[in-house]
Amino acid sequence: MGRSLKKDDPYADEPFGSLRGAVRTVTTDDGVALHVEIDEAAGGPGSPTLVFCHGFALTMDAWHFQRRDLRGSGRLVFWDQRGHGRSGPLPDDGELSFRRLGADLGQVLDEVVPKGPIVLVGHSMGGMTVQALAEHRPELFGERVVAVALIATSGQKLDVSGLGLPGYLGRLAGRAAPAAVSILARKPELVERGRKMGSDLAYVLTRRYAFAEGGSPKLVEFTAIMNAAVPIDVVARFFPLFGELDAAAAVPVLARVPVLVVGGEHDQMTPVQNSRALADALADIEYIEATDAGHMVLLERHEVVTDALRTLIDRARRRGRPRRLSSRVASVRGRRRSEEGKR
Repeated sequence: MGRSLKKDDPYADEPFGSLRGAVRTVTTDDGVALHVEIDEAAGGPGSPTLVFCHGFALTMDAWHFQRRDLRGSGRLVFWDQRGHGRSGPLPDDGELSFRRLGADLGQVLDEVVPKGPIVLVGHSMGGMTVQALAEHRPELFGERVVAVALIATSGQKLDVSGLGLPGYLGRLAGRAAPAAVSILARKPELVERGRKMGSDLAYVLTRRYAFAEGGSPKLVEFTAIMNAAVPIDVVARFFPLFGELDAAAAVPVLARVPVLVVGGEHDQMTPVQNSRALADALADIEYIEATDAGHMVLLERHEVVTDALRTLIDRARRRGRPRRLSSRVASVRGRRRSEEGKR
């Protein structure tokens, strides 16, 4: 499979999935038990609570590096979206929509962060969840929510038809993909057994669709494990949402607060054009485009994302008139060489 030797992978010994916090359970109004973890810490005066929202087919552990490097600097809240990670399963006949996910986030805030300023951080589907909250509970933004980070996400529907496959293969898959996922969900025991048997294939697909070329095998493996842990029936029910997304109504609400947008140059799940469109629509914005990074930019370029979050917190603390910051392009190749040279 061509994975690098352990000595060549800077993250080979990184203890992914080992960071845990104080556990809370937030039960939604439709009966789903959401798993929440809190890393308590006293920040400085006016320090906000950071609330992290993970993406589709991931868990709160996707924020490993941000959790590791921001621990102790302030109060951090992580939660697993419904049907994901340690949260409860989807109700058989319940609603599933971005509005529903935004309501889940709202209930987490109401119960776990009942007072004080909040910075919302969303990756992929988590960013869409944040936008859904802005659309349906706008009163929170500018009052309680003082800043937002949107990482490798979109405010408009995605082309779920071709699954990122090139050319003819993409067009062919496009005609069958949503139906195929639904059919597979009717035989979950066969699919789950196949996923376990096909771990090498899962690794290859994860590398292909979630990462840029030449990244850490351990990061790919970690992501593939999170992906494989999501039941196929959950995948099937969430899948159509991305082709229906329209968060245009969230833009004027998000414009009330400082926003960070991070895009990955080679993101095949939420193409970087979507991140650029979000940045172009907002006023008090910093846009960072990470070259040679894919959809999992929060892992591949974790130091860029974490540094940008620190800057966002500072912006929220000293915010005056809205301003537009210059866009930045973070060079992965140059940073990787310099970091490796220090070892």
